[in-house]
Amino acid sequence: MKEIILAKYGEIILKGGNRPKFESILVGNIKNSLKNVAETDVRLAQATVYVEVADEDKMDIVMERLTKIFGIVTVTRAAVCEKNIEDIKAKAKEYLKKDLTDGKRFKVEAKRSDKKFPYNSPQICMEVGGYLDDEYPGIIVDVHNPDVTVKVEVRDFAAYVYANENKVQGQGGMPIGTGSKATLLLSGGIDSPVAGHMISKRGVEIDAVNFFSFPYTSDRAKEKVIELASILAQYTSKINLYIVPFTEIQLQIRDKCPEEHMTLVMRRFMMRIAERLAAKHNSRALITGESVGQVASQTLAALDVTNAAVDMPVLQPLIGMDKIEIIDRAHEIGTYETSILPYEDCCTVFTPKHPTTNPKRENIEKSERRLDGETLIEAALAGVEKIEVYPK
Repeated sequence: MKEIILAKYGEIILKGGNRPKFESILVGNIKNSLKNVAETDVRLAQATVYVEVADEDKMDIVMERLTKIFGIVTVTRAAVCEKNIEDIKAKAKEYLKKDLTDGKRFKVEAKRSDKKFPYNSPQICMEVGGYLDDEYPGIIVDVHNPDVTVKVEVRDFAAYVYANENKVQGQGGMPIGTGSKATLLLSGGIDSPVAGHMISKRGVEIDAVNFFSFPYTSDRAKEKVIELASILAQYTSKINLYIVPFTEIQLQIRDKCPEEHMTLVMRRFMMRIAERLAAKHNSRALITGESVGQVASQTLAALDVTNAAVDMPVLQPLIGMDKIEIIDRAHEIGTYETSILPYEDCCTVFTPKHPTTNPKRENIEKSERRLDGETLIEAALAGVEKIEVYPK
């Protein structure tokens, strides 16, 4: 029996006259994501993306990949039927035999997009429901509280049958490429990958910047960040990761600035460097993983000092979330196990014992003036390593 994958999208429907543009980007993203996975035919009609897979053995991997594409709300495998009621009934009986077991309550829901089909939606429900009730005497019709909802869609190309309960939830959101580009400050921790995922969900393409302090941070710490980027790339297709040498800046801050100011001065340098890279590569904003009050550098006063270092907008999607919520999101997107690997990033190497929690901007700026900031930034930018990261 021939199967097809039906992918449904959500918000794009609301885009009015711009809808075809958003649909085209979504289809392009799907084709790009699947091109090295399986031979597929992808087409779009009537708010549904139809994905035919040449090799049946690759249906599951294609399904899994589709659930990670922003813009798709649900994905389901369905049986392809001829557009006649007898074939629909026969395919429904065969395709759903594992779902319609004895004792199961069921109902039929139908959608007839092709108005030339001789049965309307209620008639399709009656025909298919009555047939299944006769063929499976152990099942029970229950239109109010069914265990299985048999879905029949009669569309332009063919008719399709599936069990609604077998739908798999997608990412939702908007397709990558519809919301410009932003640059993520990606550490090896739990928070920043989640922040990147959340902004990407709004259709924003992301670059990533990581600050690397060799020999204080090891090659394993760098590999960990690349791994996190590759997990995020499962949702975005590709990420350009910029590794910034940060050792000299941290040593200068340690030697010349008050200890309680070290973290904030360091973060302001990171923001400035990330802003320069973002502007160079056509990003419109920075993304960071702060949550108010989570650590000393994330009080409102500290965030004000840090964000004041740049003119570019700073997106902070985790700002009102607690750690448990962020960890739950990290589990959902698959970054948590990598984030907790015990390889320190540069933020944890030069940590003061008693960082200031209520900083004054003028005091931090005074500490910064002890450094030749522009020279340090230019030297760091000159040593940037670019890595093109693809899905894991």
